[in-house]
Amino acid sequence: MERPSLEINLPSTQEEGKLYVVDSLNNLNKLNVCPDGSQHVLDEEENTGATEENASGSNIRKQRLFFVTFILSLIISLALVSFVIFIIIQTRNKMDQISSRLIAERKNIEELKKINNMILKHLNQSGIKE
Repeated sequence: MERPSLEINLPSTQEEGKLYVVDSLNNLNKLNVCPDGSQHVLDEEENTGATEENASGSNIRKQRLFFVTFILSLIISLALVSFVIFIIIQTRNKMDQISSRLIAERKNIEELKKINNMILKHLNQSGIKE
């Protein structure tokens, strides 16, 4: 059951070609060693190994996206809070103006009542009746 080793001389191939040949040899070796049922498991392991680099790159992109989203949400929240504070201040100023107008009108009404009472007293004293 001893298998002969597969040796290939690659003097003129480039690094990328060497990796392709080694990968092809590994796949051929897996086909010879593994039964049909377990080939699927080895393919998944190979795919996860190959996608670990993609996953780490994707993980970094996800982290950057999360960070950017987080910063944007903080900026938007800050803008909304600032707007709410501005609206509260404006509303308070308007309420102060309205209350000061009401106080001034109340004083005017009290003065008008006093003047009305004085006129009525004067008319009653002069004896003019309607």
